[in-house]
Amino acid sequence: MILDSVSLTLLGFLAIIIFLLLFIAKFKWHVFFAMLLPILAFGLIPGVSMNEFIGAFEKGFGKTLQSIAVVIVLGSVMAEALKHTGAIQTITKTMIDAVGKKRMPLALTLSGFVLGIAVFSDIAYVILNPLVHSAAAAMGVSMSTMATGLVGALQLTHAIVPPTPGPLAAAALVGADIGKVIIWGSVVCLAGSLAAWAWGQFIVGPRIDSPPSAEFIGGTFLDDEAVATSDSEMKLPSALRSYAPIVVPVLLIASQSIIAYKMPEDHALQAIFGFLGWPVVALSIGVLLSYMNITDKNQREASKNKWVEDGLRTSAMILVVTGLGGSLSQILKGTPAVEAITTWVADTGMPSILLPFIIGVIGNMITGSTTVGCITAGSLVAPMLPQLGLSPEAAMLAGASGSVIVKYVNSSYFWVVTSLSKMNLKNALLSYGGATLVGGLASFATTCVLWVIGVI
Repeated sequence: MILDSVSLTLLGFLAIIIFLLLFIAKFKWHVFFAMLLPILAFGLIPGVSMNEFIGAFEKGFGKTLQSIAVVIVLGSVMAEALKHTGAIQTITKTMIDAVGKKRMPLALTLSGFVLGIAVFSDIAYVILNPLVHSAAAAMGVSMSTMATGLVGALQLTHAIVPPTPGPLAAAALVGADIGKVIIWGSVVCLAGSLAAWAWGQFIVGPRIDSPPSAEFIGGTFLDDEAVATSDSEMKLPSALRSYAPIVVPVLLIASQSIIAYKMPEDHALQAIFGFLGWPVVALSIGVLLSYMNITDKNQREASKNKWVEDGLRTSAMILVVTGLGGSLSQILKGTPAVEAITTWVADTGMPSILLPFIIGVIGNMITGSTTVGCITAGSLVAPMLPQLGLSPEAAMLAGASGSVIVKYVNSSYFWVVTSLSKMNLKNALLSYGGATLVGGLASFATTCVLWVIGVI
């Protein structure tokens, strides 16, 4: 036992959470130091067994990262390739062709639902922003109507569906099956995305004056497949080549989980998909498929080093924060706090699935970071799952749903979409803040239904 005193343990962990959120929200510290220093300070509490504390810190950090570190890096490199080869534009174009230009807000929402699986939300919105303004002008609707569903869907998928780094890290922290999280997380996220679309299409969009800006209106990739990007003049890849890097890894990982559940252990498919569905292999295939979209010499040169370095740079923060989340969770396991908190939840009569959801909401609203909300919820709830009667998948999806509520002035993503859509603060709060609120609640409600009926 790291610490025997229940009261000191609870006060110590409460202090960790308070200082973590304070350092990020008030003092604008990097999340690495904001997590590390309070955890280290816990070791100074009188009565803490130093050897057990250090052992738990190292075990939690290493055990958490051992299964996801390479996967997160591969996912980040793949996102770089999708961004620079035009796959984002092609995926959006196919959604518009499928749904129809008269239903552009829905088409953009569905595009966000797919793109958020592999690409960071702010990057995807930056690329699609000229199309959003042009479409709003062509249809004679407000930016609130056109962009709200897209903004909500990008953030929801980014928070809920692996192999995006945030949900992948949260799944690792609670020990969730990644294949199951992909399958049911997609269901949960689709419900939230459609709720965000409905919020913009029917509730706030028609009531908000937010015209498109002439600054961004003009020729888009819908008009000409040869598009100018930050890299060079290039031709967009085909739909098959654009979707393949996202869909193939997702299908391989999901298939591995289904086959492991349905087939006997000695079945040949178990061995085949045990390897192909291993996230490291599945994401490696995704990277290979995304690199097949390279069309010119500049991209080929950038893909050898720059894209990899940019992916590593993106991954680094996620990896160290996830490792620290694992350390916090392992330390918590070695204290009486787990039993005290789960007993309190039982005594209040509160449904146990509310606990990760509430932690996710608090973490996001105070820090503005979906990743922090997701990882904090996973770290704190992981040691309590048996006592709470929650499956790892239910806990992860509940915490991730909460971690998108609400995007407002302390969120960098909020300011990216607000500034690019040329919307004033009040309208942006109603549109984009509302979309993440409604979308997060719809996703959580869907998670609750799946949990109650025993699917997760």
